[in-house]
Amino acid sequence: MDKKLSKEAIRFKKVREELRFTQQSFAEILDIGSSTVDIERGKTKIPGKAVMQLLKQFNINPLWLFGESFQQFVNINGGDVSPKVITLNEDNTDAIVLVNQKAAAGYPHNVQDVDWYQTLPVFNLPLPQYRNATYRGFQVEGDSMLPNIRPNDWVLGRAVSNVTEASDNRIYIVVLHDSVLVKKLQKMKDASKIRLISLNEEYLPIEVKVNDIQELWQVNSKLTFGVEEHSESNLLKQLQQSMEELKGQIKGLNA
Repeated sequence: MDKKLSKEAIRFKKVREELRFTQQSFAEILDIGSSTVDIERGKTKIPGKAVMQLLKQFNINPLWLFGESFQQFVNINGGDVSPKVITLNEDNTDAIVLVNQKAAAGYPHNVQDVDWYQTLPVFNLPLPQYRNATYRGFQVEGDSMLPNIRPNDWVLGRAVSNVTEASDNRIYIVVLHDSVLVKKLQKMKDASKIRLISLNEEYLPIEVKVNDIQELWQVNSKLTFGVEEHSESNLLKQLQQSMEELKGQIKGLNA
């Protein structure tokens, strides 16, 4: 009879299967040899190098791995998403930097470039809601947040210093390594990830690793230009027109 497998062997295999690696590819990514088969069979202990790589690459909690914790994932960088550069006015108060659609394309790559920020416009809002915090404005591109936020609208966001401070189901400006997204944020059981949800139901939710977030801004207001007739009124007119066309087609069939 095979000896009872240790908890770490069982959990090591569980992690590999959840990540969908083969035994060979998992060994390669952990840099521990040609295969993980002996570890999963309990014949070999998990090398310290593998434990370190599991933590570094996949946020696997070493204490959980060895049965000393119920928390499978930990965030080794603490989820720091605070602004990398702050722009100040002459009186040393925070200025609101405006990032239009064109600038947003380069924002993730210049997020720590002080000189680059000098090329962006800034302004101030003398309102109590914008005191004692850092704010930034981003121009929205695309229709994923319709009907609440339209293409070309501007959203103003308050800086968030840590992902743990983010609130569920609030709208955020999420600065990743390759893009800037405006989405509703939803926390997940796996603390190393968050889910980003579009208000437009045509777009599916996406999952993002916390480690891939450079900055996080909670949206608290928006600026809309070119206000048009109420959408419900337009919809009603379209519906009435369609009904009249349908009536005409029915009359034509009965003639």
